[in-house]
Amino acid sequence: MKTAFVQTTVVFSALFLSLFSYCLKAKTIPAVPLKPPNILWIYVEDMNDWMGAYGDNTVATPNIDALAKQGVRFTNAIMPAPVCSSTRSGIITGVMPTALGLHNHRSSRDKNAQIYLPKGFKTIPEVFQQHGYQTFNMGKDDYNFHYQRQQLFSIDPLTERLKKYRANPKANVKKGEIFPLSELVNQQPFFGQIQLEGGKDKAKALQPVALTEMVDKLPPYYPSHPSFLKAWARHYEQIAITDQRVGKIIAELAASNLLNNTAIFFFTDHGMVLPRHKQFVYEGGLRVPFVISWPQANAQLRTKGAVRDDIVNGIDIGTTSLGLAGIPIPSVMAGDNVFAHNYQEKSHTIATRDRLDYTFDRIRAVRTKDFKYIRNYFPERAYMQAQYRDLHPKKFPFMQAYKTLYSAGKLNSAQALFMAKRKPNEELYDLKTDPDEINNLASQPSYEKILKQHRLLLDNWQKAGNDQGQYPESDAGVAAVIKRWEQHCISPECQNYRKKQLMN
Repeated sequence: MKTAFVQTTVVFSALFLSLFSYCLKAKTIPAVPLKPPNILWIYVEDMNDWMGAYGDNTVATPNIDALAKQGVRFTNAIMPAPVCSSTRSGIITGVMPTALGLHNHRSSRDKNAQIYLPKGFKTIPEVFQQHGYQTFNMGKDDYNFHYQRQQLFSIDPLTERLKKYRANPKANVKKGEIFPLSELVNQQPFFGQIQLEGGKDKAKALQPVALTEMVDKLPPYYPSHPSFLKAWARHYEQIAITDQRVGKIIAELAASNLLNNTAIFFFTDHGMVLPRHKQFVYEGGLRVPFVISWPQANAQLRTKGAVRDDIVNGIDIGTTSLGLAGIPIPSVMAGDNVFAHNYQEKSHTIATRDRLDYTFDRIRAVRTKDFKYIRNYFPERAYMQAQYRDLHPKKFPFMQAYKTLYSAGKLNSAQALFMAKRKPNEELYDLKTDPDEINNLASQPSYEKILKQHRLLLDNWQKAGNDQGQYPESDAGVAAVIKRWEQHCISPECQNYRKKQLMN
């Protein structure tokens, strides 16, 4: 009996690997008839890639490192935007947020300014459901379109434990409580997301990071001020905490006998909270850690290498998930299956920044292998125009320190650059020689050819995708911003709307 079982297992394994090898030749991977894989996103907020797997051993990150060692690590994963709601909207739809009008942060929150997806459009979890998957999301949605959560995520409370978790998932994640994956054993395959707070995690440090260690780690565009050093050190602590939470999730998968056939996607929505990172299109805001590990099929995932240096965009996450599950990628989605046999590596990708809360702006970036091109559509508006960080001086003490040091003339040229009263029309950085993106080459004659090439890439993308950011936000949208943020919105868009209302 035991021999027969072993023989059956060997035959199934051979069949699975044969099918998997075959399906890598197609854009999407056909579903494995016997047992399709589970797909789990470990989705982290506000976190950079300062971990052992990415060459930074300041704090221990054994669990994330193990995922990378077993699976595939991407070194150039670029998010479509440097802020959560826009990026999340792009990932869950498989489409650049600008193509669907989802580019303005925290839009579609007011009933008078709703944004709807095109008729018949299915999000990533809805497509999974159409192919027999149960779906769940433990934590944050934050999508810039109108939706019903129960339509995207199908799992209802299965037990009192799960019901309690769903009632306050954020608090439970903070306490280390993990979604009870054991409830899914012997059920249909799942597509799920577990949200971790990452750079927002308030848990006590596992091992405090000394500020003295940060002096040499702080990038040259920040002043060596205690508030910046503390923020840098705290982020390392949050990364260590996040790694511990990842370990608990993996342990839960293993205990539930789900680990072997679960493709784990580990990634973050954008970079950490300091300016020039979160909300900005520099590498610190856009380039994130991205690891995929599927124990049963890691050898096949590594066909293109255990470490992938090619450029991928965040919108590829959802479509790659569909591909690994053997589900055809809808033609309306722009994302790719990065493991498909015929996948063509990207020569470049685009990232966008538009309105963030009550801060109106429009910035576009082209990321190629060696260069970053940035176009500022409102150069007269400072990088550091009025923004949400200003409202929380105790939470973000570095903001006042930055302004005070600038006013006192105590910043060097690299540090003062970001406090300038206006932005350049264009920026071009050589990422190989200038990874901190300080030396703007846009006006250098020797880089004129490269500048023109990147301009053309952006122009062509905008024409092909009908970038919705080129159109002013609707009056209803601006009214919703004023309703939420009141006097804090001093951007021209809010001022003009108020004038218009007075005239009427």
